Amino acid sequence: MQKRVIVPKLDDVARVAGVSTATVSRCLNTPDRVAKTTLDKVMKTVEELGYTPHFGARVMAAKRSSTIGAIIPTMENAIFARGLQAFQEELHKRGYTLLVSSSAYQPEIEKEQIRTLVARGADALLLIGYDRDPEIYEYLRKRNVPAIVAWAYVPDNDLPSIGFDNRNAMCRLAQKVIELGHKDIAVISGVIEGNDRAYSRLEGIKDAVRQNGLDVDRLKVVETDYGIENGERALEQILTGSTRPTVVMCGNDVLAVGALRHAQNAGLRVPDELSITGFDDIELAGIVTPALTTVHVPHREMGSKAATELANLVEGITGSGSVELETKLQLRGSLGSPVR
Repeated sequence: MQKRVIVPKLDDVARVAGVSTATVSRCLNTPDRVAKTTLDKVMKTVEELGYTPHFGARVMAAKRSSTIGAIIPTMENAIFARGLQAFQEELHKRGYTLLVSSSAYQPEIEKEQIRTLVARGADALLLIGYDRDPEIYEYLRKRNVPAIVAWAYVPDNDLPSIGFDNRNAMCRLAQKVIELGHKDIAVISGVIEGNDRAYSRLEGIKDAVRQNGLDVDRLKVVETDYGIENGERALEQILTGSTRPTVVMCGNDVLAVGALRHAQNAGLRVPDELSITGFDDIELAGIVTPALTTVHVPHREMGSKAATELANLVEGITGSGSVELETKLQLRGSLGSPVR
């Protein structure tokens, strides 16, 4: 017969510590309002008894859960890892717990996850990009749940963003590509539908093409899901065309690494016979050979600032509004001038 486990209650802590239950509650919820000697005695009793405060009761008392939700499109690669780590670290400093969900780039899954996190008491949400059903924003507004967007920047949107201008960043990289003499440009893009970051990056390339008097219709664009293997297959598809490009610009570093692997397996010298660029500057970009030319995104700064902004909104501190972070070109060995 199993021995019955006795779970200590708030009353037990109060009795052993020789204080009222109200004092125990203050020690747990507002310790700065309790004398140090009393606080030390109560917290020592809490530890000795192994008492764990009831989460639901604390939420009701504080009128917030001290949890913040983040819904990212994928956990399958490192695109969001660095920013999310900094986001979590800053939240921890402020006394918040992070709940993370992944939508797999599926709008209906994301919608369900938003509702679930709100139902579980999330005080605020971090969302990636703006492209979603407007009813979601109305849902959050009606429930007074603050939210901000990261990995994008739209200054005139009602929902604040802590991010960067995807279109301008990719346009600057494309300008550099064209300056080096590339005219036959191919693009491996993420799936554009439901992904404003992928759309903006493709539009940035088109902007540069137009600004340099080149024909946008000559751009060969392949859309694919993110993944190294998908980048390989996309480049294989591009190379089967009648005209081989001198450069392939990829929507992120993961696709670019896949393209690089296929190019090398096909016997192409990078960048002599084919240049390849990425976007994000994840750790992998600097490890492959040749290292990837890409756009450096300040992931950690973005995550940290987003956490600070959300915590401030939850605590009633006036927000700073949208913040644009700077990206920079990271020129490495995968990009050179065309030799033909």
